[in-house]
Amino acid sequence: MKITNTTDTSLNQYYLGIMSGTSLDGIDIALVSISKNDNKTTFIEGEEFPFDNTLREKVLTLCETQTTSLQNLGEITGQLSLAYADAVKSFLKNKNIESDQIIAIGCHGQTVFHQPTGNDPFSMQLVDAAKIAVNTNITTVTDFRSMDIALGGQGAPLVPLFHQGLVSQMTSVNNESLVFLNIGGIANISIVNPSPLKGFDTGPGNVLLDSWIAKVSGKRFDENGDLSSQGKCNYELLELLVCEPYFDLPAPKSTGRELFNLDWLEQKLSYFKHLISDEDIMATLVILTCEPIIKAINHLPHGSLLVCGGGAKNNAIMQYIQSSLPGWQVKVTDDVGISGDFMEAMAFAWLAHRCLNRLSGNDPQVTGARRAEICGSVTRILNSY
Repeated sequence: MKITNTTDTSLNQYYLGIMSGTSLDGIDIALVSISKNDNKTTFIEGEEFPFDNTLREKVLTLCETQTTSLQNLGEITGQLSLAYADAVKSFLKNKNIESDQIIAIGCHGQTVFHQPTGNDPFSMQLVDAAKIAVNTNITTVTDFRSMDIALGGQGAPLVPLFHQGLVSQMTSVNNESLVFLNIGGIANISIVNPSPLKGFDTGPGNVLLDSWIAKVSGKRFDENGDLSSQGKCNYELLELLVCEPYFDLPAPKSTGRELFNLDWLEQKLSYFKHLISDEDIMATLVILTCEPIIKAINHLPHGSLLVCGGGAKNNAIMQYIQSSLPGWQVKVTDDVGISGDFMEAMAFAWLAHRCLNRLSGNDPQVTGARRAEICGSVTRILNSY
């Protein structure tokens, strides 16, 4: 595939987005075109590149133990950044695209700790923009959360504003209520209609399911929700899990693996003297994922719930949501013409465009920041101008 009409920059500009989420499934690359007339973002092509197993284990260990040396932290950051750059180069080669056809790369980096509240709020994403820019010859935009946090916001989620801009492109959607649901490692929603725009992290998405199945079987995820579907919810365990204070916090709010992780789950399980089967634990975790989502939207007029992310492929999750929201159209975003696998990567391509064009990348109604502001840091090299 080769991009056409790239010489006519009065029509479209082309951006790449890079995303490696909480679940560390792989590196997603999305190519989008953005119209200069109306800023309409169109998905063109995407590809997922698997993580090197050694690098993946290093990042997981860092996230789960939250301890490391400065040397190890620096080395992991460099290795991740080179992996991002290699994925971009492979993508461009596979699609027969030249680097000078791309205006910029938007790369979220790998979140390893998210602390948007307290005396010293911050959010840490591992990425070295210079390594990406040098190795791809493409301007690279990173560090999308810091500005919002500096303005008193959560720094996340940033995608609701992007979701809002997609509405005009979608087909067969009931717009009376329109909610996007991304079930990655963490689950987050964007309430586009009714206005005003709202969005927040509801809680764990796949992160606990992935962690438990990895512990008991060595698998990275519960394919199709097969193991979860074999169990039954243990309501005693569920009651203990939902006592986590995060679930009762009002929006704006955001969370991550620093809270919801295997240690957190095992601590809860330690209260039980009787054995709970792996299947029942998984079935319980499915409901733990789904119930905060349902609670967040079931007061709205019936409408469309558009699901993306890895959780959209988990039949146990999707069936529970559908049965709990009988008046809603529950669809995957692919059903309305928007790629669910590359939604977040698309969003960071869009955020790179917003940054370069001095447009705000956050929405204070969503994050709680004092004002909307340009989000992102730009790294250029001489031959990328």
